[in-house]
Amino acid sequence: MSWSCDGEPKNSPDQYNGTGPHPPCDNDGSICMMCGLPKEAMVPAGNGGSGGELPIKKILMAVAGVLVVGSGGFGLYKAFSGKPQDSSQKTSEVTSTTPATAAPSGEFLSSKAVNAALISQGEKILLTGGKADAEKQAGAAAFVGKNWDDAIAKYQQAAKTDPNDPETKIYLNNATAQKTGNPLTIAVVVPIGASADAAKEVLRGAALYQEQFNKSPTVPGRLLEIVIVNDEVGKTQSIAQDLVNSPNVLGVLGHGIDSSSQDAIKTYETAGLAAISPVSSSVSIDSSNKATLKLTKLLEKTDEMLKTYLQKLGETVANYANKNHSPAAIAIFYNSDSIYSKQLKELLVLEVPKASGKIVKEVDIKAGATFDAKSAVADVSKAGANVVFMAMSKDQVEQAIAIAQANKDTSPPLALMGGSELYNPTTLIKGGDAIKDLVLAVPWRWEKDDPFSKQASEMWKGRVSWRTATAFDATQALTAAISSNPTREGTVKFLTQGTLISGTAKEFDLFKEIPLVTTVEGKDGPPGSKYQFDAVK
Repeated sequence: MSWSCDGEPKNSPDQYNGTGPHPPCDNDGSICMMCGLPKEAMVPAGNGGSGGELPIKKILMAVAGVLVVGSGGFGLYKAFSGKPQDSSQKTSEVTSTTPATAAPSGEFLSSKAVNAALISQGEKILLTGGKADAEKQAGAAAFVGKNWDDAIAKYQQAAKTDPNDPETKIYLNNATAQKTGNPLTIAVVVPIGASADAAKEVLRGAALYQEQFNKSPTVPGRLLEIVIVNDEVGKTQSIAQDLVNSPNVLGVLGHGIDSSSQDAIKTYETAGLAAISPVSSSVSIDSSNKATLKLTKLLEKTDEMLKTYLQKLGETVANYANKNHSPAAIAIFYNSDSIYSKQLKELLVLEVPKASGKIVKEVDIKAGATFDAKSAVADVSKAGANVVFMAMSKDQVEQAIAIAQANKDTSPPLALMGGSELYNPTTLIKGGDAIKDLVLAVPWRWEKDDPFSKQASEMWKGRVSWRTATAFDATQALTAAISSNPTREGTVKFLTQGTLISGTAKEFDLFKEIPLVTTVEGKDGPPGSKYQFDAVK
């Protein structure tokens, strides 16, 4: 029977050594996978029962709709792993063609990789231009020489200079894992070249969980190591083959829903390497509202999770628009060459009429096409729109900002809404006053009373995004699978049987409504902007 731990002993606190309070974590073993406290620590004083048993909450991010690459992503909202389903349950067969034989400790994955310049455990710096570049390069030099103590010291100094840099924290933890020997290794694939900010947000979530896990590893003597991979355009499948050819890598996080990502997933499937992405996972809910994540073969449920998420996003947007701008007359800006953007547009077309609204115009902004934002906004205003929804892909933030700026000069200006691709520093910095009151639908939102928000903000010295939250959960889910049987075969088996997931959010359920944020003036936004994203109440 599963039990829940929040890091705070319920009886004789002095008797137990944990790592401090944390979001509730559901466990099936005798030890909490997050903080190391035993199940007995959660038994309230004077209670002879099992203690600490909390129902799994109905909070699920069916997919972090646009988390990483190709307008898709990976991740579960506040997901915590539990026990697998009954082993008799039908599972997808995965054929392993790559032996899970560990490479010698200290041998870098990039040493034999075709895309060596895009892969690092700490021996090279992929994210440059920060305040701690000099210290990071010194840390990398020590890492190359396998001088782990010096690498740890140099990366510690870099972390002090720039506490907001996730690459530094990951390499610091990797150096410690290498020094300890025989680490548990996963790869996190992020679009550093295409979107460094989004990549950093994802890496912050992975780094936060890595740090927590390494304080209390569930496999004695084996710490978590994270290989950072820059998913450069045109090299996705080749990168996937590099990871397959690196036997130390036990699992992969990343990739989206585009064709290159699907090719990469096929490569992992053929080799028997577990990869959590929106096209390789599915979620089911039983009669008691327990949600289970399963690894699926690509051909079985290609984008079921993304469609579920986008459908709820469409419902949420339609209901909000009609409630606040009744009757809602929506113009949709999208790009048909993006799977994510096109699917979101199509679902909005279906959902808006159900909320008593209407779609007055659809504007397709194809990549590379000439786009006149001023003329386009004038046209949709003339068509009777009172709301503009920007279903833009990650590479069209500039066009979205142009729409907002053109709208600012429109009389009267239209209400602006959008998806999670616009949740980034560029929108706040370059949008200026034009993006005031912009409403975005996102998988998770920062709130000052949320335990994870507090925890992450303390580590990164500022607010974190939904990409950080979902990456934290995806890292935790994959690490739990690896810890159960630290082999590729064991990890795939664990995930294909199914992993219970639950969450800690308190006011919404992503099967019912997607969280909304809006841009308001404040001091918690990125440098160069007077705006920040706050929750829509």
